[in-house]
Amino acid sequence: MEDTYRLVISCPDQVGIVAKVSSFVSSYQGWIVEASHHADRMTGWFFMRNEIKVSSLPVGLEEFKAAFAPIADEYGMQWHMTDSRAPKRVVLMCSKESHCVADLLHRWHSGELSANIVAVISNHEDMRRMVEWHEIPYHHVPVNRENKQAAFDTMQELFERYRADVIVLARYMQILPPAVCQAYAGRAINIHHSFLPSFAGAKPYHKAYERGVKLIGATCHYVTEDLDEGPIIEQDVIRVSHSDNINDLIRLGKDVEKAALARGLRYHLEDRVLVHGNKTVVFG
Repeated sequence: MEDTYRLVISCPDQVGIVAKVSSFVSSYQGWIVEASHHADRMTGWFFMRNEIKVSSLPVGLEEFKAAFAPIADEYGMQWHMTDSRAPKRVVLMCSKESHCVADLLHRWHSGELSANIVAVISNHEDMRRMVEWHEIPYHHVPVNRENKQAAFDTMQELFERYRADVIVLARYMQILPPAVCQAYAGRAINIHHSFLPSFAGAKPYHKAYERGVKLIGATCHYVTEDLDEGPIIEQDVIRVSHSDNINDLIRLGKDVEKAALARGLRYHLEDRVLVHGNKTVVFG
């Protein structure tokens, strides 16, 4: 994979943004290897992502960012720039279901995910052997119904210790408190086992079975204080029929969950997701 700087921008839409940014990159002899743009006509907002070849620039990331800052101010940009050579630090969270965390560990182990998985936190011991086989630290943090805050305080300490850039709830079956949601806004990713906004909350497969749906799905989204209502990153579906029972729906749904979570996480790791309000722009 080519080493690049990723310049990600959102701002009020107006004439000349692409030209201004492209001219600036060109003035440094920068080589843009990927460019994506989107204008939302309903909100009047503009979104942009450029990947610039590191080897084409005569300056480093910080100097390049400092030189770009006046343009960002001129256009009222919300922006950031990252280095593809510095993969994000990821903490996975799981409970007893293994399929999502096992899939992410496999993808990471085989080099499909550009990330450093620095730890796994779980409220159960079930996944320890699998995680430690990958030589990743495993932290069992039980959640006591009578005093959940103590567990969440421990988790937050672990997030800080491991300098987590991203938290992934890979079928972690506890609701994070508002303080954690706020501290990691736009950096905590959940997989919900339904095609949101349908069947939010607990037991979505049971609800889908009772409703007699012909499609079930999974939704990868950012975590917010509002349960299962955060900005959606990725979704997928699979067809089911009247002959499928609840166990069939759960079995079929697991494949969809894995695929949606893996894609959504990869988009985030590659800085392809721009959040605007409670929606996202995802440059695939």
